Amino acid sequence: MEKVLLKGNEVIGEAAIRSGCRLFFGYPITPSTEIVEYLSAQFPKVGGTVLQAEDEIGAINMCYGAACTGSRVMTASSSPGVSLKQEGISFSAAVGLPMVIVNVNRCGPGLGGLGPAQSDYYQSTRGGGHGDYRTIVLAPSKAQELYDYTMLAFDLADKHRLPVLLHTDGFLGQTMEPVVLKERPEAPETDRSWVVDGAKGRKKRILASYSLTNEIGEANNLRWEAKYKHIQETEQRWEEFHTEDAEYLLVSFGTTARICKSTVLNARKKGIKLGLIRPITLWPFPNDAFVPYKDKVKGIVSVELSMGQMIEDVKLAVECKMPVELYRRQGGMLPTEHEILTFVENTFNLSAVEEV
Repeated sequence: MEKVLLKGNEVIGEAAIRSGCRLFFGYPITPSTEIVEYLSAQFPKVGGTVLQAEDEIGAINMCYGAACTGSRVMTASSSPGVSLKQEGISFSAAVGLPMVIVNVNRCGPGLGGLGPAQSDYYQSTRGGGHGDYRTIVLAPSKAQELYDYTMLAFDLADKHRLPVLLHTDGFLGQTMEPVVLKERPEAPETDRSWVVDGAKGRKKRILASYSLTNEIGEANNLRWEAKYKHIQETEQRWEEFHTEDAEYLLVSFGTTARICKSTVLNARKKGIKLGLIRPITLWPFPNDAFVPYKDKVKGIVSVELSMGQMIEDVKLAVECKMPVELYRRQGGMLPTEHEILTFVENTFNLSAVEEV
């Protein structure tokens, strides 16, 4: 193992190399551009290939073709670019193609700005393209997790034959932090009977999403529905921070979760029993994390860099058994610990606790 100082986007590139990825197709867009730049410099050293496509649509379809051969492949972009990839992502999910897609969120809508945002949550977790499908979505909150979760993303993609999306933002992508470059264990064995690698001496394999009859279409959708249910039951991931005796909870992911940890510590100094649940998988959303707190927590605040998108999943997770409020900033602005704590105090009338 070695410890290095890298920019967040570079960390993703290094993790991809060490995960056995040797193909990258993309189109540069800030604030994700360092990923393609880093891989362009490093991939040739390990026999990898980087191709700058003519646009994001071309890039995702190149990933489709490469994934059909069973190769580990990745693409990366930022919010408007990921929007252009949505048709290709839907096709890839329908065929069952493993690939890793990185979205370094920028604030929007439209071109927006380069500041950190979480306003692609709906797009990431609801299947942003057409049809009924899902992608596993991982949400790192620091550089070490950018490294670890990129590796995890490749393994989950192969395990479930599904695109996996790494949901990060401009703050994480551009910030330099120390990272331990851990050697990854051997990738687990997965079924490769579907791989298109030449049909000499065997029946040809066809990877296509078109359903010739309605009956075939329904059967395909039911098969994927069963897969998604299995993923929901087995792949929920989250972190709990000072939740053991919490009377109130913050729920946040990614960059804002870092700020919320400081908020929790500041609240505890004032006698407020505040805790944090940090979703690591945005899909499947970690509903199981909330089960122990449904009947003992007095209120929840969802802290987001959007108009409020994850809050819907939080309300569903707690079955509306307690108040769930929203504190948000937008347009690339980050909240402070003081702002969040003041909102919690005012919303739940906790000034009396502070005086004790």
